[in-house]
Amino acid sequence: MDRAQLADFLRTRREALQPEDVGLTRGPRRRTSGLRREEVAALSGMSADYYTRLEQERGPQPSQQMVAAIARGLHLTSDERDHLFRLAGHNAPARALRSDHVSPGMLRILDRLQDTPAQVMSGLGETLLQTPPAVALLGDETRHTGMARSMVYRWFTDPDARAIYPEDDHPMHARLFTADLRAAYSKEGSGGRAEAIVNALLAETDDFAPVWNEHRIGLRRPPSKRILNPEVGMIELDCQVLQDPDQGQALLVFTAKPGSPDADKLQLLSVIGRQRLAAH
Repeated sequence: MDRAQLADFLRTRREALQPEDVGLTRGPRRRTSGLRREEVAALSGMSADYYTRLEQERGPQPSQQMVAAIARGLHLTSDERDHLFRLAGHNAPARALRSDHVSPGMLRILDRLQDTPAQVMSGLGETLLQTPPAVALLGDETRHTGMARSMVYRWFTDPDARAIYPEDDHPMHARLFTADLRAAYSKEGSGGRAEAIVNALLAETDDFAPVWNEHRIGLRRPPSKRILNPEVGMIELDCQVLQDPDQGQALLVFTAKPGSPDADKLQLLSVIGRQRLAAH
């Protein structure tokens, strides 16, 4: 771990970012060049003291999870992310096997959607980032670890994962999630994470094999999605998808027809999401 170079790199990248770059308000009394340390810490999901000690060459070696969080908070490119890993004394993640680094462009879009349910998904159905309204709508999907990070794995192994959708829609979602897994399996080839998930599901559940053996791929999604939310009940939303082919990721944005009861429910969920964020 190169403490001096790590501290210098963090400081220069922080000072190069402006509040508007990450969806923050500049304010009339800002004197700091770039972002404040506490702002980067909040964007990275860590304490301001922890981040400050890294910039002052006093902190312990950050874990790989912490380095990845800082890379997202600073909106680093893939090359900058890899450099940060090496400065922190870790090997840079193999890009062919990891797709959890969100590009700066995608982060900037997400920063401007903080009042809208939106989230970034990997090709394996892992939720990488969520806006507060998305957490209010779907729950915190970023808390999972291991194979449970993948929605298709949770779908077939965790009844709670299916509870947010009406039972009549379960067969459709099972086919869609499985088709996405097959596409990831095809791209990664033998020995990838997709194959590990397939093998685990074949061994752990009887429900997966019949759907997997249908060999469906590239299924067209319906224009709207019905969700059962504990706060507002049934809500039907359109789901727009923005693809990032370089990262193998997708940005999902949930919207409702203006003036509809679903739009009112969506507005309520946005308020709930902001309140939970403020409480946190």
